[in-house]
Amino acid sequence: MILVTGATGTIGSHVVRLLTERGVPFRAMSRRERPGGVRADFEDPASLADAVAGVDSVFLVTVPPVPTADHDLALLTAARAAGVRKIVKLSAIGSGERFEGATVGAWHLAAEEAIEAGGFVWTMLRPPSFASNLLWHRALIRAGEPIPDLTGDSRQAVVDPRDVAAVAVAALTGDAHDGRRYDLTGPELLTFAEQAAILERVLERPVRTTDAGTLDRLPAGMRTGIGWARAGGAAYVTDHVPRVLGRPAGTFERWARDHREAFTAGASNP
Repeated sequence: MILVTGATGTIGSHVVRLLTERGVPFRAMSRRERPGGVRADFEDPASLADAVAGVDSVFLVTVPPVPTADHDLALLTAARAAGVRKIVKLSAIGSGERFEGATVGAWHLAAEEAIEAGGFVWTMLRPPSFASNLLWHRALIRAGEPIPDLTGDSRQAVVDPRDVAAVAVAALTGDAHDGRRYDLTGPELLTFAEQAAILERVLERPVRTTDAGTLDRLPAGMRTGIGWARAGGAAYVTDHVPRVLGRPAGTFERWARDHREAFTAGASNP
């Protein structure tokens, strides 16, 4: 039995889809009632104990409003007590790097270290920016308004969330990826403005960007990560997605074409 946390999110929803297609038993965890799922909250230890009961492997995704390892650690405590064997954690590229006196992704690093120290079999997934992050701005795009650019001239190998989910499923359902850290990148380095230009071509309508300005309003942990990316820290491509999946990583343009309607009509699964 596999527990999928963040089952309604950007990556978890695709993990759920892939496990369903393959007929793999799983339990989808979310904070709301779902058919065939389990309702649990990272701040409710009793609900976590129920969620991990009888589970062999966990896909661990936490998105606390302020960066902290607390939710990961709460799940790990419940998992260890329940005898969970494997944790596949969604982390982030650059976690553990030092930038301007701070640690990039410090909360992810703390959780990764706790997983290793907890005696679990593990795989760490460290993607950069998701192609689907452009969906956050679809209302502005539909209205013809410029979208905020946080990363300026820096480039990242933007990754298709479906590729991240496919690697997660490979790690959850086999042992070939145990003890591995994967930087799951797309196949090309793009600035945010270049992503907007590709989307503009796909949508056949203007997609403009504007400098987001200072990062002072963001939590310190997020400022460190974005600052590191702005300085070029994430400007590299790996072969980890094709190595695991046996096919090329998806391009941003392919993702944009597959999700064109999400920017022109109703909502779509990212």
